[in-house]
Amino acid sequence: MSNMIYPTTNFKATETLTMERGDGVYVYDNQGNQYLEGLAGLWCTSLGYNNRELIDTAAEQMGQLSYSHMFGGKTHQVGIDLADKLTAMLPIENAKVFFGNSGSDANDSQVKMLRYYFNAIGKPEKFKIIARERSYHGVTVASACLTGLHANHTYFDLPFDALGILRTDAPHYYRGALPGESEEQFVDRIVNNLEQLILEEGADTIAAFIAEPITGASGVIVPPAGYYQKVQAVLNKYDILFWADEVITGFGRTGNDFGCTTMGIEKPAMMTMAKQLSSAYMPISAAAIRGDMYEAMIQPTADVGVFGHGFTYSGHPVASAVALKTLEIYERDNIFGHAATMGEYMQKRLAEFRDHPLVGEVRGAGMIGALEMVADKTTGAAFESGEVGAFAVQSCQNHGMIIRAVAGNSLAFCPPLIMTEAQIDEMVDKLAIALDETLDFVTRKGLIAA
Repeated sequence: MSNMIYPTTNFKATETLTMERGDGVYVYDNQGNQYLEGLAGLWCTSLGYNNRELIDTAAEQMGQLSYSHMFGGKTHQVGIDLADKLTAMLPIENAKVFFGNSGSDANDSQVKMLRYYFNAIGKPEKFKIIARERSYHGVTVASACLTGLHANHTYFDLPFDALGILRTDAPHYYRGALPGESEEQFVDRIVNNLEQLILEEGADTIAAFIAEPITGASGVIVPPAGYYQKVQAVLNKYDILFWADEVITGFGRTGNDFGCTTMGIEKPAMMTMAKQLSSAYMPISAAAIRGDMYEAMIQPTADVGVFGHGFTYSGHPVASAVALKTLEIYERDNIFGHAATMGEYMQKRLAEFRDHPLVGEVRGAGMIGALEMVADKTTGAAFESGEVGAFAVQSCQNHGMIIRAVAGNSLAFCPPLIMTEAQIDEMVDKLAIALDETLDFVTRKGLIAA
């Protein structure tokens, strides 16, 4: 074992696979084994591996300006160009962008900018944030408080109350519906719960509502039709900002430019982006806010003498150049259109597993999807532990595919956007073998209903 503290890892199961190189949609370990990358790394390598344009762009920028900070009025053209290109794409009115290094720090920055804004306009009491159960928004102290997953909270003693984090229902019909409840009734009930929470807390104390348009680590939850329209109606009624976390769903993942477009979310006040912004070739994130929010912050920064927030690597020139080239490739090569076509095919192929004895629900949109494995297909009863998901993931790996189990025993798929039909077929073929092996495993252990 090395001396490294590994991220999001069981410390008793480290260094089980050492990756050495990648090419296209495949990665290779240090034993020469090939794996189809079924999760695009961590939902991020949209253009796959060994993209020479991105590599050459990084090398060229390193040779020209390898680093320059953006503190105290200093800037560089590639960072300005990226901000301009990005804001032209966003559904935010007169968007302004703050650059960071990861989705976690972008959401953390948004928390701070929310507080700064409401203090600037004389509403310091308006600081609470409504997040959802089973959400994922990162792992810094603030973003981990927004996250609604047990593993990201346990042992960390996070300051939920101090940050004013409120929690509302996850929009997962399969897991959250009452007996006999239709999707429309489910939506009406949980949106009513949201409104009651707002009334109980006081709308004048709530700054924003944060949501991933389609969730990632919490199980690839696709809310029912009408959910976001009804949520936005409630938020608008009480003057609460909609904050879209597009870290996973942004830049073609759902078959559109943003998950907001796919899910019918209109003009969010805030958006968080990372991952596919640079196809993960360089760490970079973007926290975008509405123009009027930025305008309100200008005079306070002059009064203080500085906007006292920023990172050494905010707007890093190499990361900015790679992100700018990534956006150029998306547009030039119609990657979003390709993702829409391949996404439709991928969803069709995944849907073939609906009748598998292990599968309770198949869900997804575009090139993100999940199969939830259940102990009882009739009742939807969940497995008591995550061992079934872990077995299925290992089985996939044994057969040359890397995926991830999320929300316990849901198998998540989020391949590079450059996937072909033949590669999707390969992914599905490997999944079929792994599911049958997993069915045999749970049957032998008596974990599944007869």
